Formats: sequence, structure tokens, C-alpha cells
Amino acid sequence: MIRKLIVVAALASSAHAAWAQDQVVYHITDSKVQSLAALRNARNHLDVDPTAKLTFVTHGEGVDFLLEGAKDRNDSPYAGPVSALTARGVKFEVCEITLKNRSLKREQFLQEADFVPSGVVRVTKLQRQGFAYVKP
Repeated sequence: MIRKLIVVAALASSAHAAWAQDQVVYHITDSKVQSLAALRNARNHLDVDPTAKLTFVTHGEGVDFLLEGAKDRNDSPYAGPVSALTARGVKFEVCEITLKNRSLKREQFLQEADFVPSGVVRVTKLQRQGFAYVKP
């Protein structure tokens, strides 16, 4: 009987932990305006809650900070912060419609970038999966 109670308590605890995990989609549509704040917010979020599941979805001019060689307004490369956040489990996703519309190629992006058919559709799907929406 005690063994069953322990198993039930462990299962309830793990279910609660999974349910309580923060899931956040950062929606980036303008790299110049949003990317520095978003990267800083994500780092701070993980500093407070290392178990959080964070996904950046980019489209339009929001993809620019993920281009190879892109630098912020302080002339610092984005590659370092993006790589550091990827190492902490953050995902960076680029809209393929944007690639087509802007004549960009996958090879122009940081290796950390993943690609999705549509940024808007991806944001919608993540929200339906329970992700909180942040647009810095």
C-alpha cells in the first residue's frame, strides 16, 4: 500500500512539474527593434527558470539577427548570444516564406537556425500547444 502511494505521489509530482514548465514563444518580426531585448529576456528567463522551454519564431525582417555575420547596434555579433542560448535549449526558427520573399538561402543563416514553412502558422500552433506569447 505504501509503495502504491509513493508511485502515485511520484507520478503526480512529475505531471505537475511538466505542467508547470514555462513554454514561451518569442515572436520576432523586426530584428533592429526586438532582437537584443528578446535575447536578454530569454537569458534572464532561463537564469530564473532553467527548465523553461523557449522558442524564437522569426519572419519578415525578424530573421536578420540570425544571418551569418549579423551584428547588433553595438557592433557585437549575434552569433555568440544565439549559440549560448541554443546550448541552454532555446530554439530559433526561421520562416521559409520569408526566405522565398527575400531571396534568402538557408546557408546564409547561423547553424543554430531551424526552418519552418510559415512563421505565423508556427506561432499559432505553439500558442495552441500552450506556449505563452511574447513580442518584445
